[in-house]
Amino acid sequence: MVISKRGLVLGATALVGASVVLTGAGLHFSKSWALFKESPKEIVDEVWQVINHDYVDGTFNGTDWRAVRNKYLKRNYSSNKEAYEAVREMLEPLEDPYTRFLDPEQFKSMQIDTSGELTGVGIQITQDEKSKEITVISPIEGSPASQVGILPKDVITKVDTTSTEGLDINEVVGLIRGPVDSEVMLTVKRGDEQLSFTIKRQRIELHAVESEYRPSASGGIGYIRLTQFSSNAAADMRIAINKLKKKDAAGYILDLRLNPGGLLYSSAEIARMWMDKGTIVSTVNRRGEVDRLTAGRGKLTDKPMVILVDGGSASASEILAGALQDNNRAVLVGDKTFGKGLVQSVHPLEDGSGLAVTIAKYLTPSGRDINKKGIEPDYTVKLSEEQLEERTREKFATSADPQYVKALDILLEKIVAKDSTQLQSAATD
Repeated sequence: MVISKRGLVLGATALVGASVVLTGAGLHFSKSWALFKESPKEIVDEVWQVINHDYVDGTFNGTDWRAVRNKYLKRNYSSNKEAYEAVREMLEPLEDPYTRFLDPEQFKSMQIDTSGELTGVGIQITQDEKSKEITVISPIEGSPASQVGILPKDVITKVDTTSTEGLDINEVVGLIRGPVDSEVMLTVKRGDEQLSFTIKRQRIELHAVESEYRPSASGGIGYIRLTQFSSNAAADMRIAINKLKKKDAAGYILDLRLNPGGLLYSSAEIARMWMDKGTIVSTVNRRGEVDRLTAGRGKLTDKPMVILVDGGSASASEILAGALQDNNRAVLVGDKTFGKGLVQSVHPLEDGSGLAVTIAKYLTPSGRDINKKGIEPDYTVKLSEEQLEERTREKFATSADPQYVKALDILLEKIVAKDSTQLQSAATD
């Protein structure tokens, strides 16, 4: 299995306002596909062919996939809309919320905006495979959703007056999206509470990396916050590390909390900045073919490092955290991560629609399958619901943030221990 630099996406199911879109690997369609060109059946068969060729589960969740094709191609479709409904129905037996069909409008609105902006409320959501509940993975830092108090794990029960029960994730995304400056009301279930938030849709400028040099008695600390694994995240991370190196940072805190993921190659490139050898991640497709991404003597610093994670750290965040934890490059502090260990490829279809399809699962360097399990931090610091609700941007990564305080304590201990070891080594020499 060959990992394409631009062929894989590791994000949650939907980012309301934008999403990651990548061209899929070249597919070889059967001759029969050509018979349906210029007809709605073309869409149905094209989707079937992509799933048949690439889907991670060769049993198709116990479904006779060839019988599915015959069933849906025997139908007559008077419009593309009818074909779209058939495609979504065809995908249901897979019971995979990450494999989903996007009509042209949805596909266009969910493409990467190369300017680094998106329009919407700024939340990333997923749909539970069993309950079908629409759950918030993470609000984007500084987004309208974040500002009104939407939290990870909130279950969206209504959009305005429309219940989300029985809706698929694309339908919910369609309800949440809308023009800039218009308002939408989200009703969420948080524990035993039902809460409603009125949110004004905005154009959101995305900055993947924020960094700051923070003085301390044991040496300056380089604090880096990574909010998403976008196409420019690796370049921004390199700039941030080099700036902090020039200030002689004695150690680093990498904050991956509320980072819902993004591009696989971005997480791998960033991992290589922190480690010079070892496996970063391995992927396994349905044929059992394993491919590994490795580091190769390109790290920018060997200073002590602590990573902050929580339940909003998903997919590509988990790859990076798992790689540095398994290779003993960093310790993890915070709460258990989200638990998304699947890889999707997004395919543009002939009529302008698109298909996201799960093509592989990934394992951490030690062979851990973290899907639905998450990664346990080395030091667990759980926040209460009250603490989460009170955690504003001003309090994030400050003395008012218990997870950050613990990470800082551990990092300072590591800096002192490293300095002591170096002094002992120098004395011996």
